[in-house]
Amino acid sequence: MESSKNRGLEVLLHVVFFISGTTTVLIGQVLPILSTGFGLNDLQAGYFFPAQFGGSILGTLTTNWFGKRNNFVLAAVLGCVLMAAGVTAMTLSSFAGCLAGFFVNGLGVGLTLPSINMLILEMNPRRSASALSILNFCWGLGAIVCKPFVDATSTRTSILLTSLFLAVPLLIGASLIRLLPRESHLPAPTAEIRAPDIKPVAIWATGLAWTIAFFNFVHVGFESGMGGWMTTYADRVHGEPVTTLFSPTFLFFLFFVAGRGVAPVFLRYLDENKVLFLDLITMLIGMLIILMAGNLVWLSIGASITGFGTSSVFPTNLSRFTRTFGPSATRRATPLFICGTLGATAVTWVIGFVSNQAGSLNSAMFALLVCVILLLVLQIVLTLRSSNTKLKDS
Repeated sequence: MESSKNRGLEVLLHVVFFISGTTTVLIGQVLPILSTGFGLNDLQAGYFFPAQFGGSILGTLTTNWFGKRNNFVLAAVLGCVLMAAGVTAMTLSSFAGCLAGFFVNGLGVGLTLPSINMLILEMNPRRSASALSILNFCWGLGAIVCKPFVDATSTRTSILLTSLFLAVPLLIGASLIRLLPRESHLPAPTAEIRAPDIKPVAIWATGLAWTIAFFNFVHVGFESGMGGWMTTYADRVHGEPVTTLFSPTFLFFLFFVAGRGVAPVFLRYLDENKVLFLDLITMLIGMLIILMAGNLVWLSIGASITGFGTSSVFPTNLSRFTRTFGPSATRRATPLFICGTLGATAVTWVIGFVSNQAGSLNSAMFALLVCVILLLVLQIVLTLRSSNTKLKDS
């Protein structure tokens, strides 16, 4: 049974995850400011994404080292410190220094997000999907306040105050996690004796594991493309910077949070595959509206629908992974997270590249429509695979 000390740690991890949500999507909200300040085109602005996600990949790989030693808590502490350093470095006056800031921030994100996901997952093995949805609901709350937070604390040319308001609570959070009295909250690796985990090394020798990982590659790429470029895209559609509270970016994350909040309810009545199909169809409808939108009203409607649709895809897919290979598969989930980060890097960069080549960000956003279609195809494949497995077992 979980101790009171562990419950305190779990609450604190949710708070840190909230702050991490803001720092993760900060790149998209400050992109127009930095592009103006450094005089960047879309291709050059797109370099910020590989910088952050490159750091995130390294952070995720480092998380694997901590995971093998059952020390996800230390990984989360280090991640918070690095995020604080990264957002501070983003205020440097040189383009190279700013890029380095995004890299360090990404390193912190890569350590923090998978570590906290794994901690919560192992604390709640019997309700993994709903527990992860609640956790990522907190991440979404941080993401949703990011746009108005940046608007309130930044100027057309400076994000200094924005960075300080993030760095200080991150350092405080790191200190509290490190100093919080706690009992051992992770099960020992030898305690897992369930059948799916008898041969742990076989997980990444299966095509099913890599199909789930590729699904994560495409979906995280889609989410990152939306979160990273929506503010810039809305400014282009509107013809000037959008500073109203209910901007398309704000609404995207608002409905993203709402979807995370109601996902546990849907999961009580529908299995994971049905929930994922509903999510993907909703995302498809939203993307079509976004691409055809000629004003902020329709763009906001499309962003809202898309945000609601994509909200529970990541936690549900992660739950599918652990349900397929067993709870202890969390310690070998590094390739799953790396694929997600690689997807984020690829899709966000492709959008900037296509926009610069075609001279149209609208044309580049069609890459996100391609992502949704590919996700639908992958979901059909995974559903058929699941159905065939059930037939063989019956």
